[in-house]
Amino acid sequence: MCGRVIVRTTIAGLINSFTFAHRKEGDGLDDLPPRYNGSPRQDYPLIIHEDDVEGPVFVSANWGFIPGWMKDPKGGARPINAKSETVATNGMFRHAYKSRRALMPIDGFFEWKAIKGSKITQPYAIAMKSLQPFCIAGIWEHWFDHEVGRRVRTFCVLTCPANDLMQAIHERMPVILHPEDYQRWIANIEPDPNDLLTPFPSELMTMWPVSSKVGNPRNNTSDVVEEITLPPENGL
Repeated sequence: MCGRVIVRTTIAGLINSFTFAHRKEGDGLDDLPPRYNGSPRQDYPLIIHEDDVEGPVFVSANWGFIPGWMKDPKGGARPINAKSETVATNGMFRHAYKSRRALMPIDGFFEWKAIKGSKITQPYAIAMKSLQPFCIAGIWEHWFDHEVGRRVRTFCVLTCPANDLMQAIHERMPVILHPEDYQRWIANIEPDPNDLLTPFPSELMTMWPVSSKVGNPRNNTSDVVEEITLPPENGL
């Protein structure tokens, strides 16, 4: 699964990195802080298509998917991930997958490795070898929040089986898209571009062990992503 991300690049930096998208008026992006240890139920920049705006746009959205038909005033369970193998048929996700796909620009994500014979898990940061921001696949939806009296945009991240790099620590990973597929994914012309939902090549990625501080989402400082030295018995 994917439940923690790194978004330390500024909004201006993301816009400079993904020049095919532009800002939407009133996008709410200026209020977003850096996320060195980003967790669900927080707001993040997304790249999407909207019917009333020309071209891909950056917008703000909350991580934790709520389908538009949800009647629960609190939004229900709010899943943060959707499996790529079932997203096209799952009743909660299928309509958003067909017509409201998103790119989530990030600098990296975290995953935890179980330590054999111990209840302790070791967190790792995973990123591109270039350390440049990249995009993972998501779906989004509008939902009317009666508590605040307005529509809110929510999203979740798609996951797929782990590649060779990730298999050393976990069986699944977020769907990372190749840059040449970004606009195809969000164009919403194809109802089921499932050929894109595959493990990203291991040779383009890197990962390193980080402190257990990442376990607490309140630790949102740059040192959370710094590499630590592990004892041999806890290494890969």
